[in-house]
Amino acid sequence: MDKVNLAEKLSLISDYYNPRIAGELNDSYLKLVKLKGEFVWHHHDVEDELFFVVKGTLRMLVKEDEREREIRVGPGEFIIMPRGVEHKPMADEEVHLMLLEPKTTLNTGNVRNERTVENLQAI
Repeated sequence: MDKVNLAEKLSLISDYYNPRIAGELNDSYLKLVKLKGEFVWHHHDVEDELFFVVKGTLRMLVKEDEREREIRVGPGEFIIMPRGVEHKPMADEEVHLMLLEPKTTLNTGNVRNERTVENLQAI
């Protein structure tokens, strides 16, 4: 049992959309990731996700009732993405995130492509 310094851990990450495991809580991982640019539209069939913004502004696009909308999430704010909701994270400038998700969560959800990270590294 030890404390974790988010700024220190995030300083070790130099790439985007490649989540790292910073801790474990029951059947979930606490992940750290940096974003910049657009990710892919996807959803998670069985997992909810928590996105906590440490730095920057996250632009979360969601599709609800066949309509698209954007939710802006700033530092110190979080959004919980319910399972089954189609979403696409975006960042105009670099964003630092802390994620809380079940260990079974694949970063690209129902989509598999070059951004899919199957084997997460601990940081």
